[in-house]
Amino acid sequence: MLTMPFIWILGFIYFCIQSGVYAINFWLPSIIKNLGFSDALVIGWISAVPYLMAGVFMLLVGRSADLRNERRWHLVVPMLMGATGLIIAANFATVPLIAILGLTIATMGALTSLPMFWPLPTALLSASVAAGGLALINSIGQMAGFLSPYLVGWIKDQTGSTTLALYSLAALTIVGSLVALRVSRQSAVKVAAAA
Repeated sequence: MLTMPFIWILGFIYFCIQSGVYAINFWLPSIIKNLGFSDALVIGWISAVPYLMAGVFMLLVGRSADLRNERRWHLVVPMLMGATGLIIAANFATVPLIAILGLTIATMGALTSLPMFWPLPTALLSASVAAGGLALINSIGQMAGFLSPYLVGWIKDQTGSTTLALYSLAALTIVGSLVALRVSRQSAVKVAAAA
């Protein structure tokens, strides 16, 4: 299983998704505070908006994916949406309303990508490699829980701003979405044959 490139590719896609999710979860209140909000209650209420919107969006995208029986584009579009939101937030870091809108879009995309990802490996991995493959994919993705907040913190320490970190995470998410586009049913046949 460790020698199956397809599983590592799926792990990389999941890592890209989780990088955005962890960075948003960890840094959203700090980014909002840096936009000029100082009251903890206000920061909390503003921080809740992206998650509320993400919950609604997640339900709508999930329903659409089920009705159309299509998963790849329902994964890639939210990933690109998350990247776009991060870019908007970075570009308009001095305009609070637009930056919060960007963070909301990023949160909606990133959090919706999570449930849209898992049908992909479960559909593509054969029964003989599914359990171990899913565990390895999850392990690779969870490394983002350490690396992503650390990267954002390091970049913020070096530059005094989270702008470059948001651009970096957006780029990583875009790369992950492009890799997700390349995943195909032919890859599933290769995984099944290799098992």
